[in-house]
Amino acid sequence: MADSSLALGAYAAVFAPLEAEGRAEAVARRLGEAITLGLLPDGSPLPSESDLADRFGVATVTVREALAELREDNLIRTRRGRGGGSFVVTPADGGQQALVARLRRMGLGELRDLADHYTAIAAMCAELAALRADPDDVERLRGHVAAGRAYGNGAGRWRAEGNFHLELAAAAQSARLTREEMALQSEVGMLFWLSHAQAGTGNARPGAEPADRHTELVDCIATGDADGARRAAESHVAEMFLAVRTLHRQVWTGRVR
Repeated sequence: MADSSLALGAYAAVFAPLEAEGRAEAVARRLGEAITLGLLPDGSPLPSESDLADRFGVATVTVREALAELREDNLIRTRRGRGGGSFVVTPADGGQQALVARLRRMGLGELRDLADHYTAIAAMCAELAALRADPDDVERLRGHVAAGRAYGNGAGRWRAEGNFHLELAAAAQSARLTREEMALQSEVGMLFWLSHAQAGTGNARPGAEPADRHTELVDCIATGDADGARRAAESHVAEMFLAVRTLHRQVWTGRVR
């Protein structure tokens, strides 16, 4: 049976149930992107096949197919026997090739639609958090901002980014919004966060640093400025979308391979 005691965070988002149409490809994509983003650390064990099937709401044979795909992509290795199982293998290129391959399969309209959806969720979470968060919520959010700064551009930054937005959704005190944030993270994580990092090379990153934008957002929440919190969240997602749109154009014109 699934472990229902999982703490709220990026790990819980990784193993949230799939949508009804989810199959082996969806399981492989969810896990593969979590590995690429560093949400699942190198060498860490995956849950058993039966546990994964229970968590994702799919058949065990579907999980088995997904794991075979991940092995083929060198994102996991499997050991048989006592102490065996499937273990995470972090890609040596930091996820660049996986990101490019994903962008090559997507159209700009699909990316814009995803950004619109994420903007709506992030902005509403920020607005409600400014109206409902207590000092403990604000303190936890500031802790996630500090963690993000400490990671710099390291792999842990993506985990900090995800945890910040999940904490933001929790501070909004809406279970439905929190579930929506968890589901969306598996869609936008690789696309937006890695693209934003790629755009940062050569000081070309559009807009504010994520940690600066998070600080601005938390300051608004701490003072109950709902409009300011909403605008900060919208600007944050808009900056990430600008980065992914630029990289998408470069991929489709062959300037990035």
